[in-house]
Amino acid sequence: MGNTTTDRSIELEIGSERHRFDIDDPDLPKWIEHHALSSDDYPYDKKLDRDDYEKQLEKLQIELVKVQFWLQKTGRRVMALFEGRDAAGKGGTIHAVRSYMNPRYARIVALTKPTETEAGQWYFQRYVPHFPSAGEFVMFDRSWYNRAGVEPVMGFCTPEQYEHFLLQVPNFERLIVEDGVIFFKFWLNLGQEMQLKRFHDRRHDPLKVWKLSPMDIAALSKWDDYTVKRDRMLNQTHTGSAPWTVVKSNDKRRARVNVIRHILQSIDYDEKDDKAIGKIDERILGHGSGFVA
Repeated sequence: MGNTTTDRSIELEIGSERHRFDIDDPDLPKWIEHHALSSDDYPYDKKLDRDDYEKQLEKLQIELVKVQFWLQKTGRRVMALFEGRDAAGKGGTIHAVRSYMNPRYARIVALTKPTETEAGQWYFQRYVPHFPSAGEFVMFDRSWYNRAGVEPVMGFCTPEQYEHFLLQVPNFERLIVEDGVIFFKFWLNLGQEMQLKRFHDRRHDPLKVWKLSPMDIAALSKWDDYTVKRDRMLNQTHTGSAPWTVVKSNDKRRARVNVIRHILQSIDYDEKDDKAIGKIDERILGHGSGFVA
């Protein structure tokens, strides 16, 4: 796929056709609107009904409150990483998980770019102080996996630093799990047309425009570069102790409920209601690099 970018517009080759996308154009192009949900071989042609979604979500959030009581009782720790391309739905999924949990013990970690001091440290060092203590549930909105995607694609690290990271991270995560942390890694996967639609929505919604960063604009022409880095990351860091859970997120509602189901099914907490949790949709959630297009 050959992509060329000029300021805030991009010419894309998708399939056998070329299209121009101008993010400042208030009208969403018809080709994006038509193909957004189905992009990246998404298995549904309609989003999950809102009423159905809200009913499912309420039941799942009740179970998450039970998990938090169990964590406080037992002192167990949970840590979840949420990764994915820009606009994949990481923040909304984290919000759905945390909404009714006590924020004192259910923390969100979303670090800014490293300070000069942090840039001179061992790469993982600035993340460790944010790890969960007894009874805590910690969610990372992006994590150390910046070095597996954003940093090498945008030139924010050296090739040597990138290679060194991929060698170190499996051992680093094995230590986390061996210390008793219940550890999740989620990759939220979305199609290119859906990403462009969400970028466009952000650009023209005064309540969401803050979500569209210069980095998003710069990344418009780097879809293929990110894909190569994603595939290598999933292949080299999907391990038995710390596997990747891949979630198809063109429909945010289905993504959220299946992420929560996976978390709940993976924890043996008190008063667990398997009927309320329901079954994971295997067309939406899978594991490792074999589940992405």
